[in-house]
Amino acid sequence: MQGFVRIIAGQWRGKRLQVPSIRDLRPTPDRVRETLFNWLAPVIHGARCLDLFAGSGVLGFEALSRGAAYVAMVDQSAEIVSLLQHELHQFKATNADIYCATVPAGLPPVKKPFDIVFLDPPYQANLLLQTCQFLEEHHYLANSCHIYLEACENIKDNDLPKTWQLLKAKKAGQVYYHLAFREINE
Repeated sequence: MQGFVRIIAGQWRGKRLQVPSIRDLRPTPDRVRETLFNWLAPVIHGARCLDLFAGSGVLGFEALSRGAAYVAMVDQSAEIVSLLQHELHQFKATNADIYCATVPAGLPPVKKPFDIVFLDPPYQANLLLQTCQFLEEHHYLANSCHIYLEACENIKDNDLPKTWQLLKAKKAGQVYYHLAFREINE
């Protein structure tokens, strides 16, 4: 094992998650998560969340700790999925599902859209923008949805689907992180 990351706030504040030694696995740093969840504070309670490229699972577990109603965590590594399922059992959480899939092509059809989505793919895989388009085209997103995007470069509004708007953007070290909002009025 590479080490641990800790949950910053909520019912599981201070609890640690294992981080396996897997190439290109880089958990979102504490200060970035703190900023992200401050941004999401008005909307996280009761939200349905999707954590794609879950990795350490820290974004999904942090969302649950802070009152999300449900979190689906997805990773393409069977080793990571097994570890996350074990940790979910340790936390005695019943409002999450963790499964193995290749993102975006291997995602199953969505039954109910998500209010918040976390996107932090391996940088060199070049999956971020195509995953954004996939989620938009395949109805994964609620009419009002917040999307967290983490990348090795700054993202601009015109990089994203037309219904998305960047609300926030910051940089910490080599990490660029963004919060986008999608709103569809029906």
